Amino acid sequence: MPKILLRDLAHTRSGDKGDTVNVGVIAYREEDYPLLVDQLTAARVKEHFGDLVKGDVERFELPNLGALNFLLHNALGGGGTVSLMTDAQGKTFSTAMLRLELDVPAAKSKSKS
Repeated sequence: MPKILLRDLAHTRSGDKGDTVNVGVIAYREEDYPLLVDQLTAARVKEHFGDLVKGDVERFELPNLGALNFLLHNALGGGGTVSLMTDAQGKTFSTAMLRLELDVPAAKSKSKS
């Protein structure tokens, strides 16, 4: 099945809440939201970030906004004030999320090229 990068379907924003990274994913187009709901699962996001996320990943659906919100627990080395990570506030997680590959129908992958 053809692949497409998340960045072709959505934009993202991230930040910290203690040791948890909050990543919002917002579809550019309303018709792409169902694909995001189907493909962008908590398990898929956890796998994408690998060892960066030590805890669980939670997903919240916001269909009226065409958005998904993810909480990545235990991902900031203790949080902004105690972390030795370069990105202690989790701002780069949104950019990293955009590199996630999604499986899409062939027609959609051709229209986004």
